[in-house]
Amino acid sequence: MDLIINIIYQAIGLYSILLIIYIFMSWVPSIKESSIGSLFEKICEPYLEPFRRFIPPLGMIDLSPLVGILVLRLAQSGLLSLTSYI
Repeated sequence: MDLIINIIYQAIGLYSILLIIYIFMSWVPSIKESSIGSLFEKICEPYLEPFRRFIPPLGMIDLSPLVGILVLRLAQSGLLSLTSYI
């Protein structure tokens, strides 16, 4: 059971890193419009879309990726606390 939880924990960490890279890619439009940018968009946008429905952008600043990363970090913390009960 610990192996499964560890794999999920690592996958959440990797996805958080992908979201951070996707955020930085939004600052450079030429990268975001490339093939790797479209790959990151396919990976990250389905997760960020529900947050964007509830959190409107503040001018040109979109806070939904930050909230998404916070939710992922809370999930990681929950997994760590779950391992202490097992």
